[in-house]
Amino acid sequence: MESACPTRENPMAVTVVSRAVQRRTVATLFTTQSLFSAATIAAFTLTSIVAADLSGQDGLAGVPATVLMLGRAAAAYPIGALMDRAGRRAGFTLGFAAAIAGLFLSALAIDWGSFLFFCAGAALIGVGRSASEQSRFAAAEVYPQGQRARIMGILVFAGTIGSVGGPLLVAPATHLAENFSMTADAGPYLLGAGLMAVAMVVVFLLLRPDPKTIGALLESQEEAARPVGTVRSTRTLRQILGQETVLVALAAMIIGQLVMTLLMVITPLHMRHNDHTTAAISGVIMAHTLGMFGLSAVTGWLIDKLGRAPMIMLGALVLVVSALLAPLSTGVPVLAMSLFLLGLGWNFCFIAGSSLLSDALESHERGRVQGASEAMVALASGAGSLGTGGVFAVGGIGAVAAVGLAFSLALIAWAFWMRRREQRQSVAAQESAD
Repeated sequence: MESACPTRENPMAVTVVSRAVQRRTVATLFTTQSLFSAATIAAFTLTSIVAADLSGQDGLAGVPATVLMLGRAAAAYPIGALMDRAGRRAGFTLGFAAAIAGLFLSALAIDWGSFLFFCAGAALIGVGRSASEQSRFAAAEVYPQGQRARIMGILVFAGTIGSVGGPLLVAPATHLAENFSMTADAGPYLLGAGLMAVAMVVVFLLLRPDPKTIGALLESQEEAARPVGTVRSTRTLRQILGQETVLVALAAMIIGQLVMTLLMVITPLHMRHNDHTTAAISGVIMAHTLGMFGLSAVTGWLIDKLGRAPMIMLGALVLVVSALLAPLSTGVPVLAMSLFLLGLGWNFCFIAGSSLLSDALESHERGRVQGASEAMVALASGAGSLGTGGVFAVGGIGAVAAVGLAFSLALIAWAFWMRRREQRQSVAAQESAD
């Protein structure tokens, strides 16, 4: 990394971050995200089934996923604070270590037949998830502001590796567990712990220099470029979260996550009730995760081309189509298409919302606000996974889809209203200037 830190006395000085450092940072985080995704998706494929078996109640099928998201929500802000103090590498390393412990504990819980310990393992996996979700922001901060949305898209695209590899690992992992005289369903969790260990080693050894250091250099350049006498805003977290643009960004991420979780968590159990094989369930989950991650690079380009709010509305519309398809048939093709669109709608909402949030924040506000937003998204996901089991037990997949449809339509209406309001304000400002 090359740098010439700017100062008020020398405003012509610039911060130069070499392309090699930027590429290595993104490549390292892309690799760890791919491994994390493969590990967690392989485990998730059987989670609702395992939960129903261990608890003996379909209504509790979503509880471990809820506990995972609560662990993620509880750890998001502390992990973000640790990253601000000790660096991004320290936060990622700690988070991945927690995920390793959680996956290993989950495997043991399945072998012991303990629903309680299975939930405890899910909580630790959630701590790891809270660190992993910061990867897109850590990668983006080593680039200037105008390039950060594209980099976020690349990091979200890393989930494609997991979306393909995770479900494919389920069958061989179950056979591996049986070879070690363990319950077959414990296999994906044991294999996931191994993949997570590799991710932890990679991020600890290769994430150098720390993205926090590079981000500080770029921030100092931004500060030097400000007009003389300009004072940075010192908004409180409450003031920031009350800003209309921030509210729309958060709504896109929260509602997109909620709707996706409602349908995603319960689909494996719905398929098991209709006598589908583990291979068929894995195939549908693969289609879903491909929708989540496979087009992320294209999504970033579309967001820059069409704008944040239009892409949020398009994402919500795709979620509507997914919810309408889900109850139509128990056949694998229809379920796979529904879950693919579910992932794609989430992808549009998540990346557009993240980009809109980043645009609304100053550099010194990002850490705490991003941590708070991750906590809210995790809580929404937890609410979805907790509620979906009960809704499914009462009304089946049709009732779950109806709830998702209602939230998706609400997001379309809100984003449309905000878009029209911004357009009217822009026209009024132009008329006033004229």
